[in-house]
This record gives sequence, C-alpha cells and structure tokens, in this order.
Amino acid sequence: MPLSIFLATLFVSAISLIGGFLLISKRFALERHAGYFVSFAAGVMLATSFFDLLPEALELGQESLILATVLMGIVIFFFMERFLLWFHHHDDTHHAKPSVWLIIMGDSIHNAIDGIAIATTFLTSPALGVAATLAIAAHEIPQELADFSVLIHGGMTKRRALLFNVLSALTAFAGALVGVMAIQASQTMLPFFLAFSAGMFIYIACSDLIPDLHRDFTKQKGWLQSMPLLLGILVSWLIIRQLEG
Repeated sequence: MPLSIFLATLFVSAISLIGGFLLISKRFALERHAGYFVSFAAGVMLATSFFDLLPEALELGQESLILATVLMGIVIFFFMERFLLWFHHHDDTHHAKPSVWLIIMGDSIHNAIDGIAIATTFLTSPALGVAATLAIAAHEIPQELADFSVLIHGGMTKRRALLFNVLSALTAFAGALVGVMAIQASQTMLPFFLAFSAGMFIYIACSDLIPDLHRDFTKQKGWLQSMPLLLGILVSWLIIRQLEG
C-alpha cells in the first residue's frame, strides 16, 4: 500500500475516534456546537464531489456510465440506511438493543468504503486524495458523535464503545487495500470508483447532514449554522485549486 494512502487512512481512522473521546470529556459543549461540525462537513463533501470527484470521473470514463454509477452509489446508501432504520424501529421489542450491533456493522462497512475512496482518489492524483480525505475526516466527527451516543444509550460502557469504535475504524485499512488491489488489477475501474465515491458523498450530505441542520434550525443559531457549510465549500475549493495548481 502506498505511504500516502496509508497515512491518509490512518488520519481518518484517528479522527473517527476523536468523536468518542470528546463526547466523554465535554459532552454538553459538543452537543451545543455539533451543528457547526455537521454544516462544515456537508459543505466539504458537496464541494469535493462536484469540484473534484465528478469532473475527474467524467474525464476518465463514459459520461452515461459515470452518471449511472453516481446514481447507483446514492441508491445503495439509501437502502443501507433503510436497512438500519428498519431495525431501529424494532428496538422496543428486543432487550438486546439490535441497533447497537447494527451501528457497529454499518460503521465498519462505511469505514471500509471510506478506505476504498481514499485509495481510489490518491491513485488518481494527490490533490484529489487530499480533498477526499478532508471530506471524509470532516464527516467523521459528527458521525462518530452520533454513533457513540447510540452505543452508550444501547447499554455499552464508554470503554467498550471506544473499543468497538477502534475495531470498526480499522476496516478503513481493509477497504484501502481492496481499492489499491482492484485498481492495480484493472485501471478501467478507476472512474467508477470515483463516481461511486461522489454518489456516497452527495447522499450523506443531502440525506443525513443537511436535514439535520434543518431539524436543528432556530432563529438564534440557524443562520450561523449555515456559514460553516459555505466555509466548507470555500476551503475545499481552495485546497483543490492550490494542490492542482
């Protein structure tokens, strides 16, 4: 595995653990500011998708197939979320809190796909790899805050929840390795991995992050929470232009 991919995956995995540690140490302060993390992550993910991943994929592959792959990424993540939500609604009839294990499973799969996205983008160009890593890292903190809260609510001790967070974060390395091997075996897969990653980012931003901002809207902080979204777009655009220039 190339060093740049290993370091980026290690960075994202470490970021994914920060949410749990911060929730333990400063829970209430983080809950007040979680919306700003979510807003920034949404901006970074959208900018990375439309400024970098999609243009690169369209340049390397056939337009109709690339766009179909983006749609496939969105649909796959939709059904993954449907699956998780279906079990969440059955929690009250089970003492074992199945949502705890589903969160762990879903997080592990998500981290593995993040690893594939990191490997794919770095093998395309360092600039694209850095932009994708930033997008994934920006999303990890609010995601892990939410997941860690579910694990604690489901009956896990804080130490056990952190342990499972560490184990699920390691699946990103497996995903990165799969991505490297698949692309080295067939370069024709590269634009489709990029397009799928774009679909994943777009779905997460538009289906999970932005609706959370709308639900949390108040006159006092609603418009302030919109600013990090614009900042995320601007920061991503600047990083992409700087690295590519």
